[in-house]
Amino acid sequence: MAKPKIALVPSAQGSKFYSVLPSSGVGDFTFSRSGSATRINSQGLIETVGNGVSRLNYPMIDGVVSGCPHHILEPQRTNLITNSEDLSGYSSTNLDIISNQNISPSGVLNGTFLRPTTANSRHQIYQNASLTAGTNTLSVFIKAGNYSKFRLYFYDGTTAHEVKGDSSNGTIHSTNSTVKVESYGNGWYRYSVTATNVTYSVGNYTVRVTNESYQDDWVANGVDGLYIFGLQFENGSYPTSYIPTNGSAVTRSAETATGSGDAATFNDSEGVLMAEISGFVDDGSIRYLQIYNSQNISQRLFLRYDNAGNRIKVAYINNSIAIYVATYDDFNITDYNKISFKWSNSDFNLYVNGFKVDEQLSGSTGNSSLDSLDFKQFTGSFPFYGNTKQLQYFDTALTDSELETLTSWVSFQDMANSQLYSVE
Repeated sequence: MAKPKIALVPSAQGSKFYSVLPSSGVGDFTFSRSGSATRINSQGLIETVGNGVSRLNYPMIDGVVSGCPHHILEPQRTNLITNSEDLSGYSSTNLDIISNQNISPSGVLNGTFLRPTTANSRHQIYQNASLTAGTNTLSVFIKAGNYSKFRLYFYDGTTAHEVKGDSSNGTIHSTNSTVKVESYGNGWYRYSVTATNVTYSVGNYTVRVTNESYQDDWVANGVDGLYIFGLQFENGSYPTSYIPTNGSAVTRSAETATGSGDAATFNDSEGVLMAEISGFVDDGSIRYLQIYNSQNISQRLFLRYDNAGNRIKVAYINNSIAIYVATYDDFNITDYNKISFKWSNSDFNLYVNGFKVDEQLSGSTGNSSLDSLDFKQFTGSFPFYGNTKQLQYFDTALTDSELETLTSWVSFQDMANSQLYSVE
C-alpha cells in the first residue's frame, strides 16, 4: 500500500493536531479554543488542560481506560450552574451537605456527601437558576454510599425532566426524558437528562435521595447517604465534557482544527481521504472533513456526517459541479467508523468498515490545486464535532483490496475496543 501524505494519529497535545506524516509539520492542523477545557487522561481521571491546548481523550469501558486516545472537538457550551463542586451554599430539604468526603472523578478529595435526615419527608439538594429556551441537558456524577437510589431532575416551570436511578450499578429505573449513563470508575457514574422544548426562563435543579422503592417521602437513618460531584446544565442535546465552575457560569469556547497540508501536498486528480471517527450524538448535525482550494472554492471534496440522522455523505466537486455524490445510512454515528473516499478519473467509491458501499465508474476529476484539509466546511460552517482516532490522506487512488484493508478492523480485539465491548 502507498504511504499516506498526511497521517494524523493522536499522540500529543498542544496548539496543533500533530500529524506524524509528513515529518516537516506541513500536515499539522492548527487548533483553536479560547480558554481551558477538561479531558479524560490516561489514568481515567478528569483533567483540565490550558488555554488553546488540544485534548487527547482516553476511552473508558466499564470505568476503566481501554485503548488509545482520540482527539476531541466540541462546540461552545456554557455550564449555567455557578458552583459545580462547592455545594455548601445550595438549598436543601431534610438533608445534610458535607463537603470533601470522597475522591471525585478528578482524583481530588472533593466529592460531596448527601446525608438524609430522619424526617419522614423528601430529602434533596436544589438550586434555583436561569434556563435557556430550547433543548437542555442536566448532568451530575453520582456514587453510592449505603444509600444508592436517587431522583435527578430540572424543573422548567411546568415539567420536571427527570431520571430515577441506582448509583450502585449505573442503572435507570424510570425517566420521562432522554438519559445517558457513563461509568467513570471507582463507583462514579455520570447521569444526564436531556429535554426539548424548554420555554421557561426560571427553574431549578434537584438531586433527591430516595428509598429503595424510589419513594420521595421516607425516613432515613440519619447516618447513611450517597455522593455527588460536578453538576452541569447546558443548552444542547447531549452532555459535553465537564466544565467546572466556582461562583459564576463558565463558557468553554468552540474548537476548530484547520489548515493541514499545502498546494504541494494534495492531488486533485486522484487520491483517498480516510477517517476513523465518531459523533457524540445522532442529532442531524452536519459535520465536515473537507479538502479544498482556499483561493478557488469551486474545487473541493468532502466527507461528512449528514443532516439525515445516521448518514455519511461524500462528494467530489469540480468547477462547482458535483461529479460524484454518495450517501450511506446503515451504521451508527456514535460508534467509531472507518470511512474512506476515493476519487480518480472514472473511478469513485466509498468504503465503510471494510465494505464498498458505493461506486461510480464515470466522471472526470479537475485540474485546480487543492491546498487545505480542514475539520469544517470551507466557509467555516458545519465544523466537525466528535472524536477522531485517525485520519489519512493518500495522493494516489488505492485499489479495492487496499481500501478494504484500510477500513477493516486490524483484529477482533481492535473491533471490540472500538465498539466499546468488553472481551474476557
